[in-house]
Amino acid sequence: MSEEHSALLHEVIAAARKAGADAAEAVVSERQALSVTTRLGELEEVEREESRDLGLRVFIGRRQATVSASDLSPATRSRLVERAVAMAKLAPEDPYAGLAPEELLARGPHPDLDLYDATELSPEQMEERALAAEAAARAVQGVSNSDGASSSWSTGAWRLVTSTGFEGTHQGSAFSLSASVIAADENGMERGGEGRTARNLADLPSAEAIGRDAGQRAVARLGARKIASCTAPVIIENRIAAGMLSGLIGAISGPAVARGTSFLKDKLGQRVFAPGFELVDDPFRPRGLSSAPFDDEGVRVEKRSIIEDGVLTTWLLNCSAAAQLGMTSTGHATRGLAGPPGVSTHNLHVTPGKLDLAGLMRDAGSGLLVTAMFGPSLNANTGDWSAGVSGYWFEDGAPAYPVTEITIAGNLIDIYGRLIPGSDLEFRGSTNSPSLMVDAIAIAGR
Repeated sequence: MSEEHSALLHEVIAAARKAGADAAEAVVSERQALSVTTRLGELEEVEREESRDLGLRVFIGRRQATVSASDLSPATRSRLVERAVAMAKLAPEDPYAGLAPEELLARGPHPDLDLYDATELSPEQMEERALAAEAAARAVQGVSNSDGASSSWSTGAWRLVTSTGFEGTHQGSAFSLSASVIAADENGMERGGEGRTARNLADLPSAEAIGRDAGQRAVARLGARKIASCTAPVIIENRIAAGMLSGLIGAISGPAVARGTSFLKDKLGQRVFAPGFELVDDPFRPRGLSSAPFDDEGVRVEKRSIIEDGVLTTWLLNCSAAAQLGMTSTGHATRGLAGPPGVSTHNLHVTPGKLDLAGLMRDAGSGLLVTAMFGPSLNANTGDWSAGVSGYWFEDGAPAYPVTEITIAGNLIDIYGRLIPGSDLEFRGSTNSPSLMVDAIAIAGR
């Protein structure tokens, strides 16, 4: 991102202060993206996006306002400043509003996390990759139709400047490829898909590998049957096991804790997971999809164990939530161009255990292996949770047959306390986990 943007942001901050703001922060965001979709061997859609946006947050005492625009011309910037200050004067007071304290700011130089790959694929190259993935999926015996394949590329850059003297920028890229197909036999149809995203094009699996996996997953689902309701061991496959942690992340979000709408609000410093369970948040992972040298308020970030030996060690705090709770920001602020910051994790992963997936199934004997999860429901106050799932019933430690139309349910405090991680950790996204086993969960079937 050019120094021109740095000068522009400093100019906007100065104009806001001159117009009556006590403090201000300004952000410029740039994005380019291209996506190509194919279906049944033909090009279906091409989308291209280019954007450059400006966001401004101003403070007058404990009143704040945020505005944004996609036009960075001097006239628009002037109107933006005028509107923001006028809105802040009319806003209700928020006793916790304010910029990050100067002692928490991530002063440079900021680390290079290798988040940007300058490779720019042409639409023709991306079409070729999508066609190859779809062709590999359709070539799997038993595949009868296609939902299509898509290839995408994007780059983004972000620069933040505050009136307290912080300035930081980071730039990233993302390459994605996915395919989804339908398998059919005399008993019906089943869908299967696979998709991957990486910061660096070289880290993305080949189109053939992604397509082949999609086709094989669809075919393996053929003959899926319903099972009777029961209580049995459940193993969540590593590809989707991170979904079991979404309820945890919401529950340890500082704003939720401050509002009292968290089933873990009284659990800080207590054992929530089984002894030995560890959940690590790492903003510095090279090429990580959620790596960042600072958070969206300019606060220092650090690698930390959110769960250590089963114990909940921290809330996820931005400056506002930290002030409400009488604590210090943990560097988890996130924001768009409009609105005050929220909170989010960086790169999460569960530390792997000793048994691979086959070992977990052998240890459990018989039960349910979940390979797809949809429509999860959570009571944020109690932790009562349920989700629709499909997968495989396993017996004698090995998959026996595919199953479908199942719901699993329980209380997350109870489930978390009995989670056993496998050894098959793969870094596929922002949140990663090995397969996770629970010795018994209520299963609703036919």
